Formats: sequence, C-alpha cells, structure tokens
Amino acid sequence: MAQAAYIRVSSTDQNTDRQLADTGIKFDKIFEDKASGGSTDRPALTACLEYLRDGDTLHVHSIDRLARSLQDLQGLIDTLLTKGVTVRFHKEGLTFQNHGTQDPFAKLLFQVLGSFAEFERNIIRERQREGIEKAKAAGVYKARHGGRAKSVDRAKVKQLRDQGVPFRKIADQLGCSLSSVQRCLAE
Repeated sequence: MAQAAYIRVSSTDQNTDRQLADTGIKFDKIFEDKASGGSTDRPALTACLEYLRDGDTLHVHSIDRLARSLQDLQGLIDTLLTKGVTVRFHKEGLTFQNHGTQDPFAKLLFQVLGSFAEFERNIIRERQREGIEKAKAAGVYKARHGGRAKSVDRAKVKQLRDQGVPFRKIADQLGCSLSSVQRCLAE
C-alpha cells in the first residue's frame, strides 16, 4: 500500500516546494513533472500511472496539478479508480476511492473544479494569443519556425555562466529565453 505523490508545475523555472510539503506524509515515491497540464503526455505522470497498484494512494496538491482538461481529469481518475488506487486532492479536500461508489456531491464538486481548471487554461491561452498579436503589431514578436525553438550554444552558455554572468544577461546576449539558459545549465 504505497503512498505516492504527483507534483507538477508548468515550467522549469517554477518551484514545486509548496506542493504537499505540509501534509506530514512520508511518501514512498514522488513523481514530479515540469510541464503544462494541457496534455497528459508527461513523463512523470506516465511513470506514476505505471507504478501505482491496487491499494495504493496517490496524493495530489490540487486538481489543476493533475490536469487542465475536464476530460483528461475524468479519464485519469477513472483509470486510477479502476486499478483500485485511491486519489486524494489535498487543497480541495477530496478523496476518491472504490470505483463506482462515489459520493455524488464529491463527484459534482470534482467536475465543477475540473471545469474551472480547464477554463483557467483557456483564459491563459487567450491572453497568450492577445499578447502575441500585440507583439506582432509592435514588430517585436519572434516566431518559432516550424514550432521548434532556435538552437542555443550550450558551450557559450556554460562559458558565460562560469565567468559569473547572470542568467538574464546570458539570455539577452544569446537572444534566447531565461528558461533556455536554465535548461542548458541543468543538463
């Protein structure tokens, strides 16, 4: 009966420390993703789903940390409950177990909160589109060609960092994002 934790933030420069830190639970396994919740195609989530067995409990800080789509959330919960896994969302105080015998109120609350997580994701995407349009109009938008980011000279990043150049100055100097610099240094 393993106690597992799933923790997710959207980008590599975000911190996961606040999630599940105050539960007092000794987790047997912690799965951590630094990726968008807009898709369930995440390495740690996949590993988590493969790891969990009948009788295990999965602890998640909040519903939106598991997924940002109501359909994805419902699919994940159904998969876990079918496997006999209990799922506990700490922020919302919701626990799901015993597939098919759920409290109707808890299920409704889950669906409402899942809908809000999806709504929030859609608002973020809309704001992003608006920002891109404004940047294009101002002539400062640099589109990624073919959906792929430009290559960053990793050796140059490491050389500049070894010289004590701050992350942001490296990003500005090389014409890349701060997260690209951080990824290069984490490799």
